[in-house]
Amino acid sequence: MTNLQTPTLTDLIAARRWPEIREIVAQQPVAETADLLLELEQADRVLLFRALPRSLSSILFAELEAVQQNELLDDLTKEETRHLLAELRPDDRTQLFEEMPGQVTQKLLNLLSGEDLREARQLLGYPEESVGRLMTPDYVAVRPHWTISEALQQIRKMGHDSETVHNIYVVDNTWRLLDALDLRRFILADTSRQVQDIMDDTFVSLPAFADREEAIQAMQRYDLSVLPVVDSDGILVGIVTFDDVLDVIEAETTEDFHKTAAVGPVLGNYRDATFGLLYRKRVPWLVILVVANLASGAVIASYEATLEAAIALVFFLPLLIDSSGNAGSQSATLIVRALAMGDVKLRDWAQLMAKEVSVSAALGLTMALAVWGIGHWRGGYEVGLTVALTMFLVVLIGSIIGHSLPFILSRLNWDPATASAPLITSLADITGVLIYFYIATRLLGLAG
Repeated sequence: MTNLQTPTLTDLIAARRWPEIREIVAQQPVAETADLLLELEQADRVLLFRALPRSLSSILFAELEAVQQNELLDDLTKEETRHLLAELRPDDRTQLFEEMPGQVTQKLLNLLSGEDLREARQLLGYPEESVGRLMTPDYVAVRPHWTISEALQQIRKMGHDSETVHNIYVVDNTWRLLDALDLRRFILADTSRQVQDIMDDTFVSLPAFADREEAIQAMQRYDLSVLPVVDSDGILVGIVTFDDVLDVIEAETTEDFHKTAAVGPVLGNYRDATFGLLYRKRVPWLVILVVANLASGAVIASYEATLEAAIALVFFLPLLIDSSGNAGSQSATLIVRALAMGDVKLRDWAQLMAKEVSVSAALGLTMALAVWGIGHWRGGYEVGLTVALTMFLVVLIGSIIGHSLPFILSRLNWDPATASAPLITSLADITGVLIYFYIATRLLGLAG
């Protein structure tokens, strides 16, 4: 494989040696070409993009981030943009329109041909995070009464424009989906037999209005690379391929990852994110958590006399509330992931709670034994007992909070990932402080 470095590419562009450029670029993966394209100066970037064959330039364009696509479109002429949009696959084109400002999307729609325009408007008519937005109408379909020979002719004829030919779909005269068959069956079957002879009537499909996460779960559960998409009447309207689902997985994982850190989802490349965007995404939760943490401070202030009477209690305060928050975050992380993957459902809450209580009780007892000796050494038997009993309870209750909050949010149709680690920690902190000082005032006979 040719190792194409930016200076060499710049020299070739300056010399207008387009055949050599096309030859070199054709020998390397599209992703590498996309990286090299972004390293070039703006003028050279446009020249290189214009020099590529249309089929390659559309694939390359789909590899870029939304911000980079927008910048490149600004440098292309209207006719170049028209050709680029025509070459893009319907699902990639829909994704481009989704991520552009409304005014820009409308201008791009006006550049489409009549057929492409109808197709784009149909895909954009589905809910924003639905399977309908992911699908492409480019697939190969055959009739059940056709012979295998006739079906193979159809595959050869339509396969060039199809997203994939790994799966062939059997439909009736109204385009109702009857079966989804592997291409291997057609290749190995007797060409004189009919398609209906090799059908097994077992296939997995998704409605176009289903959430896109259902496509992820279905592909993982049934080990599929392609999913047919149907309307409410079972009519085949498109297919969703694994590469589209990978993009969704990346977006959903990024969103959940940001939420667990109490950050609003930042779509696109972090490097290209503006100061204002990062500020808006981070400041709301920080303010909310400040208010929540003030509650912990108010509880501590109300037990000022207790602290003055047994100053050794201060030494263990950070340890106890951190342990509560850490246990809660562990539990929440496990549940949020399980809910996102479809491993558990809301109906599993009671069964899983029993397991969580037993596990967290064992964890709390282990940590209580670990701190009892230190508490006894620092403040005597009563302080050691106070710290140990508190440790057991805060780990148990913190885990219960972390376990329950994702289920509660799911029940309210909110994203469980909103049960972020800082939120769990703040709630567990408040609870832990209350438990600590309540036990201290009772066991040590101090005034609260």
